[in-house]
Amino acid sequence: MPSGVIRLLDRHHGYGFVSSSSGKDVFFHYSALEGVSFQSLHEGQPVIYKVGLGEKGLVAKEVRLCVDRRISR
Repeated sequence: MPSGVIRLLDRHHGYGFVSSSSGKDVFFHYSALEGVSFQSLHEGQPVIYKVGLGEKGLVAKEVRLCVDRRISR
């Protein structure tokens, strides 16, 4: 499962971007979150997720907070 950190959140529109460990940004919608609310997310938090293909490219699915703090930012 890929890992990364929350890079940007748009609270008004309900989406954000994960900066992946490979350096690419991956879009996510608040509906893709599991076990965490969109309102409790903060930029810089480590996450794990699955990758899917959306209308405009890669999207993060099943986004979860990562309890393993060894993920580099």
